[in-house]
Amino acid sequence: MNFEDRLQELSRQQGYKKPEYHEDALKLDSNENFAISRQFQQELLDGAKKNSDIREYPLGKSERLLAAISKYVQVPTSMVGLGNGSDQILDLILCNFVSKKTRILTSDPTFGFFEERCRLYSIPTIKVPFSKDMTLDVKDFASKFGRADILYLDSPNNPTGFQFKKEEVADLVKRFKGLVIVDEAYGEFSDYTLAPLAKRFANLVVVRTFSKSFGMAGLRLGYVVASKKFIDVFSRVVQYPYPINTIAIEAGIIALQKSRQIEDTIRLIRSERTRIVKKLRETGAFDVFDSKANFVLFDARGADKRIYTAMLEQGISIRKLGKIGKHEGCLRVTVGTKDMNSKFLLAIRDLLQ
Repeated sequence: MNFEDRLQELSRQQGYKKPEYHEDALKLDSNENFAISRQFQQELLDGAKKNSDIREYPLGKSERLLAAISKYVQVPTSMVGLGNGSDQILDLILCNFVSKKTRILTSDPTFGFFEERCRLYSIPTIKVPFSKDMTLDVKDFASKFGRADILYLDSPNNPTGFQFKKEEVADLVKRFKGLVIVDEAYGEFSDYTLAPLAKRFANLVVVRTFSKSFGMAGLRLGYVVASKKFIDVFSRVVQYPYPINTIAIEAGIIALQKSRQIEDTIRLIRSERTRIVKKLRETGAFDVFDSKANFVLFDARGADKRIYTAMLEQGISIRKLGKIGKHEGCLRVTVGTKDMNSKFLLAIRDLLQ
């Protein structure tokens, strides 16, 4: 295929659809962590700038960040690799460890970027659909093991917020013969991480990020936990020579030093998540699904477009997702600060009156 044919072929693809940008709107559409205070953010940036000379390549700095991450997730540094956000890590895995003949078993839906990347690289996927109550049956996955070469799970799932029990996922990893990629972008908001299991299972790759729990989405900092052999190949051969910029590296180190402050924020988000689910259910107007992430998915029962537009008119931007599984009109709202969440809930209440 020549260049023009390939360009034409790619032009027909949709690509990953980012949320619409609405200036001055209360931003509850991208699962960003606004419960992190501006003071905390400023401390990260001030400290990072103080420790950086951006005239230099970040030689030696990545090693300090790796040491901090290994302490945080309790695995050796030789089992940790870095990436320009978890998106880039997933992309590099698909580019270098997967082919058009590789079959990936995943859920339907799963992380939109991962789905689009599989389409871009013509990688076939086998999808297990969510039930009406937005849960997955672990037996459905196990029954399809023989047809798949790779298993990909976002845990918790985006956009549903669903997460298997830890023992169920561990059993899947143990029983599956191929590579298992567990995407824990929202892991800190859930009940567990599988990262330490990478010490036991050579087929397990856990991808994580600073974007959500640490509120560092704009710095694009992710990491991967896997066997020493995988990390050696990934870091030495597959990854770019300097994938992370100096400011992001230094900010990541400082953030990990302040991880106890992050724990307070995570507790707040979990509590507020419960409040949002409870209040939305009390309206009787929505199907609201349990979540282990920093967002809540709900079906507006055909009124999703009207609610989305009405919320925008009140200066609140949420995510319009439309059909997911057996639900036709899904919306997703990020769990923000108490004040942000209260504004969202008040707007919903006024809209339904």
